[in-house]
Amino acid sequence: MLSTDVSILAVGSEAQNRMKEYGSLADRLAIVVCTTGAPRQEFEISNMVRAIPTNSRTKILYAWDILRVVKQLVRGTIDVITAQDPFETGLAGWLISRRLKSKLQLQVHTDFLSPYFRRESFKNRIRVLLAKWLLAKADSIRVVSERIKQSLIGLGLPEEKIVVLPIFVDVEKIQSEQVAVRAHKKYPQFDVVILMVSRLEPEKNITLALRAFAEVARKHSNTGLVILGAGSQETSLKQLVVRYQLQSSVVFEGAVQHTIPYYQSADIFLNTSNYEGYGRTLIEAAASGCPIITTDVGVVGERINKDTSLVVPVGDSAAVEEAMSKLITDEKKRNDLGRAAQESVQKLGDAQSYLEQYKQSWQI
Repeated sequence: MLSTDVSILAVGSEAQNRMKEYGSLADRLAIVVCTTGAPRQEFEISNMVRAIPTNSRTKILYAWDILRVVKQLVRGTIDVITAQDPFETGLAGWLISRRLKSKLQLQVHTDFLSPYFRRESFKNRIRVLLAKWLLAKADSIRVVSERIKQSLIGLGLPEEKIVVLPIFVDVEKIQSEQVAVRAHKKYPQFDVVILMVSRLEPEKNITLALRAFAEVARKHSNTGLVILGAGSQETSLKQLVVRYQLQSSVVFEGAVQHTIPYYQSADIFLNTSNYEGYGRTLIEAAASGCPIITTDVGVVGERINKDTSLVVPVGDSAAVEEAMSKLITDEKKRNDLGRAAQESVQKLGDAQSYLEQYKQSWQI
């Protein structure tokens, strides 16, 4: 497995525990993790799972360093190479699969065919071209939403090659969890708490959320926006809060390891992403019974739809503002949407059935 998720190397992390479960599906699982910065050590996650960092000098060398690590690793046959994106790790995966005559699975976790993805940077435009070329050469493609599947079919890729396997969310565990954080107790200054759980990165478009919320706060001064997450835009977003004079209405909590209690006790969950592959936070909010306002991205159109949440067009600040105002003033609507969202995710399946599907996706 080829991955860019460095949290796999963090002891006790959710990603590491997930890799341990995946390892139970194979005789052995070697995970090459793309890393830069301070050198990291190889980590034995379990008897069957090893995680090996590339310790690259720069991200440009990821593909080359993956090849170097795999060359040192190879002892015997590698049946399947699975790369967690169709970009840099996908390229390395394709080169390795050709050399070792292994089957190649490419995973697509982001909606790279969204026009917003392409516009974000020149690098992303190159990635789109690379992904289109690589996906045509893969033996199997795992995508996390029906939206991405339909986009790939639109490219002319054969449907039988594409497996839809979303990111697992343990709905039963969420719904049985005790509420450890009560939003209204923690933020007594707010009558209504709007929650965002997001990396503070450009594609999440939190700038739009703040712009829309600035208008809402003028009409509903006792409403608060609580943002959980960290990222490269933290400083600029905090500056925007000052510019909009929202210091008393917006709370940045930073990265929070355990977010479920916040979903459980917030009044509204807000997502303003430009694009998503899936949108795990939407499922977590739904499982918690938190009414949702979201842009039309990722899993929206499947479990999350216009019957279970308020869906607005991507990039439409006025629509986000209108949706927030509607739910702030209509408690019955909030309760109805929360129940509908919770009911919509009841049949997502348990961990064991998910692992069985994951194993099947490797049987190429």
